[in-house]
Amino acid sequence: MPRSQLRCVEGKKTGAKMCPDSEKISGLIAATFTPLTPHGELNLAVIGPYVDFLLEKQSVRSVFVNGTTGEGCSLTLQERKQVAEEWCRQAKGKLDQVIVHVGCLCIKDSQELARHAMSVGVDAIAVISPSFFKPRNAEALQMFLKEVGAAAPELPLYYYHLPSMTGLNLNVREVLEGIEKKVPSFRGLKFSGLDLCDLGQCVSYCRPRGWSVLYGVDEQLLGALPLGVNGAVGSTYNYMGYFMNRMLSAFEKGDLDLAQSLQFKLQDFLTFANSLGFDLAMNKQLMSLCSGLPMGPPRLPLLPWPSDNIQVVVKKLHQDLEDCPK
Repeated sequence: MPRSQLRCVEGKKTGAKMCPDSEKISGLIAATFTPLTPHGELNLAVIGPYVDFLLEKQSVRSVFVNGTTGEGCSLTLQERKQVAEEWCRQAKGKLDQVIVHVGCLCIKDSQELARHAMSVGVDAIAVISPSFFKPRNAEALQMFLKEVGAAAPELPLYYYHLPSMTGLNLNVREVLEGIEKKVPSFRGLKFSGLDLCDLGQCVSYCRPRGWSVLYGVDEQLLGALPLGVNGAVGSTYNYMGYFMNRMLSAFEKGDLDLAQSLQFKLQDFLTFANSLGFDLAMNKQLMSLCSGLPMGPPRLPLLPWPSDNIQVVVKKLHQDLEDCPK
């Protein structure tokens, strides 16, 4: 959805600004890396060329900022604000969607980031569950989302489900039950779990409400498409977006053989990378080499990988891309 379509509307009874109804988000969304200098400070000058690279080389028109790939939880609140502001500035008139993750361990911090996101013109916010003191049930998580959403009622809010990192294994379908009454700005979720049954139940609940369900496991995207997900958020779409857009197109045209072949190629690559210890640090270095943009090192406690390891992975990536069906 073009950024210009999101506008605040006045509440009929109170005059308060409320989140407008919006079209479903669709297609590929790049979970962006946060560029750092060699000394570990923000390198905001990279974001402008980053936007152009996504558009011109990957045909990716939307971004998910300050999430796991962006090392959001390793950044200060001020750094997260600066990154969000720069993405909004550089994306204006170019990208369709800038979704900013505002989840924190502290609800006050999440509210502060949500208010900031609203003030700088992002298109939507996403909120992950706290992962130290975890909500004990779906109701507790709904209450957390309600308080964050209330800080930015004009922005569509998405729940970011990532059990592998949060350790929270609540059934997401239960989290969705009746959430529209508690969080009027709720508009869907980023589902980055492996439970396709739960995913399907989420799609079933969201579809009649016009909400978006975005899938976040790159190597299983083809398995999620028949269940009705609207789009996908992933780190590999930064440098394999053009390739995965071909897979989406093949699926939409009913060419399942081609779609399978392309998904298998991504799986082959990630299986190889995982055998060498693939993690965020390696992924960030891959982005630097594939894009020519200086993403910089990861922030501690993550450590960069030796150059020899990265070169082997890049060679495998290029080989798989060259061998994929035309």
